[in-house]
Amino acid sequence: MKTVAATHLSEGDVSRIVEMAWEDRTPFEAIQTQFGLNESAVIELMRAHMKASSFKMWRERMKGRVTKHAALRSEDMNDGGRHVARHRIPQR
Repeated sequence: MKTVAATHLSEGDVSRIVEMAWEDRTPFEAIQTQFGLNESAVIELMRAHMKASSFKMWRERMKGRVTKHAALRSEDMNDGGRHVARHRIPQR
């Protein structure tokens, strides 16, 4: 089932959006910047392209998650770069 918001997207784009939306640390604003879909359009796309049980599980995980909204993220996560876990930073 195609959504109105997803009519201009290729299957590869839809796949990448689903992947980005599923990741905990990718904010909705990054999806909007790259693909032009706001949060509600991403939710609509996810509902259309996922099994009902998978969509429900994803929505439960996303509710109130600060990492999915750039405005709610801490300053060290909004540095414009990819977040790196502290234990992954090489010691000098």
